[in-house]
Amino acid sequence: MTKRQQIAVSIGVLISLIFLWVAFRNLHPEQVLGELERVNPAWLILGAGWYFMAVLVITLRWQYLLNAITNIPLKALYPLVCIGYMGNNIYPFRSGEALRIFLLWRNHDVPFIKGTTTVLVERVFDGIVMLSFIIIGLIFSDVASDEIRQVLIVAAPIFLLASMTFFVLSTKPQWLRAFVQFFNRFLPHHLHDIVEKISEDVLHGLEGLRTPTQLVGTVISSYMTWMLEASVYWMVAWAFSLEASYALMLLVVGTVNLAGLIPASPGQLGVFEFFVSTVLLAAGVAEATALGYALTVHLVIWLPVTLVGVFFLLQQGLGWNAITHAHDKIEKPDSEIAHNH
Repeated sequence: MTKRQQIAVSIGVLISLIFLWVAFRNLHPEQVLGELERVNPAWLILGAGWYFMAVLVITLRWQYLLNAITNIPLKALYPLVCIGYMGNNIYPFRSGEALRIFLLWRNHDVPFIKGTTTVLVERVFDGIVMLSFIIIGLIFSDVASDEIRQVLIVAAPIFLLASMTFFVLSTKPQWLRAFVQFFNRFLPHHLHDIVEKISEDVLHGLEGLRTPTQLVGTVISSYMTWMLEASVYWMVAWAFSLEASYALMLLVVGTVNLAGLIPASPGQLGVFEFFVSTVLLAAGVAEATALGYALTVHLVIWLPVTLVGVFFLLQQGLGWNAITHAHDKIEKPDSEIAHNH
């Protein structure tokens, strides 16, 4: 890890600690423990198992986006998605995303730029879904919170601009080609082919948005996967005997995932607990219950998929070193990696 990366990690840990302190500053630990002792574990087990349905649907979405590049069976992509979740959960810099892009290249010969483009498209669709969840949740749950509005104000322009950019590039590829030709006039001649190849790989990675079937499948699966995840949050609410509406769970999911833009430690430790409890407090839930719920639902969606991701990583013949050097693998030139491979 470079010095710059160490500084970034330190800042992330500091941010997580600040959010943890803000969330728990007025509460005694025994109060939260008391809430946890009253939890129905059957609902937690059911929620943890159901979460893998959301992972399956998100794998289906990735398959829709990749179909324009190559046809990969769902059973081959599912382990990569689990590995991606695991990597993001335990190591900084979104290393899980880099790792599944690398495995997509290693296992299925999908170039890094094309694979990266599909992952970026996924993140944009996730952002749009989260924005709509917040809007729906605010309308139907009658919750008012300044923190939620702040998240909405910051995140909305980012994801709306990104989505417009992707859709324009997918429907008007000649615009990017024209820009590259103009830009190449100011670059040394030996860089022209490299820049053109990168731009073509980006456009190829966006081809999944050009076909109506692929686009509709991507949109529907995007909403379905996050609706399934919201149902996991709902099940955990039942475990706490919370009378929470599904609309409130949509609001929780939307808020906490958009808050993922905050550069905290892996797994959103601290940030997750703060925003989940903030939404519940705004809905009238007692503070001890809200924080106990936040800690529990975080564990339910974090631990099982992380363990399964570790299993699949080992099955791929990789170990901890693959996670810590995931970005190094995709930053190498294709030719150098191909030679090493």
